[in-house]
Amino acid sequence: MIVVTGATGQLGRLVVEGLVNQVPVEQIAVVVRDPAKAVRFGELGVEVRVADYSEPATLADAFKEGEKVLLISGSEVGQRVPQHKAVIDAAKAANVALLGYTSILGGPAADFELAREHQITERYLIDSGLPYVLLRNGWYHENYTGALGQVLANGGVLTSAAEGAKIASATRADFAAAAVAVLTTEGHENKEYELSGDDAWTYEEYAAEVSRQLGKDVAVNRVPGETHREILVGAGVPDPFAAILVGVEDAISRGLLAVQTGDLSKLIGRPTTPISHSITEGLQAAQA
Repeated sequence: MIVVTGATGQLGRLVVEGLVNQVPVEQIAVVVRDPAKAVRFGELGVEVRVADYSEPATLADAFKEGEKVLLISGSEVGQRVPQHKAVIDAAKAANVALLGYTSILGGPAADFELAREHQITERYLIDSGLPYVLLRNGWYHENYTGALGQVLANGGVLTSAAEGAKIASATRADFAAAAVAVLTTEGHENKEYELSGDDAWTYEEYAAEVSRQLGKDVAVNRVPGETHREILVGAGVPDPFAAILVGVEDAISRGLLAVQTGDLSKLIGRPTTPISHSITEGLQAAQA
């Protein structure tokens, strides 16, 4: 069996869809917190198991011996370390064959706050003795194109990253395809993959492509980090998370999200999706 945790999230759904197209559906199981959100999986014939990262006792029967498991990192920043440890402990107790984890590009070299929980999880997983595979995901195109409605409303792209800094992003679907590849093929035990897009782009290039597709100029509004944080807080982002987002912009300035190894395109067997494709989709959604 191949088991996907956090399967009702944006990345998890794409992984399950990819698995359904690759292996017999009776070999796929999902672990979800809310079974109501997994009805579609059940209709497809996927086995639905109910457990919560935050309630370790519920994970006791989530996995079985010999299964391959994908631990999709939790979405609750600040709470993820105990959540991830609970999943790893349950997987070890079940003696699973492989535990994949969706980490962050750079792993130990990522020195910004958003990476800290991923680093602790990686070390805990490695020290557990379980066969593992680390999928160190870079930035999603959708982190930007999903906010194009705000860009259009505000008349520009807001950033505190340095001019000329690059981002080697890819789509969630690209990263999901990489997860499917390691879960359905052999030879990935105890490996670490640095996953990023084939093309790195700057905010200026991003704004230029949005402008081209939109038919009017979209500016890059570059502000100091503290100003950026204040703007985010003023827009309703909790201050601690606003600080984390500004920390990511600083990491972008230092080239930490521009790393390109080719691992992602090698795993998925094709080039990664250009940012222009996601901009088209984002603009269509923003203007719908």
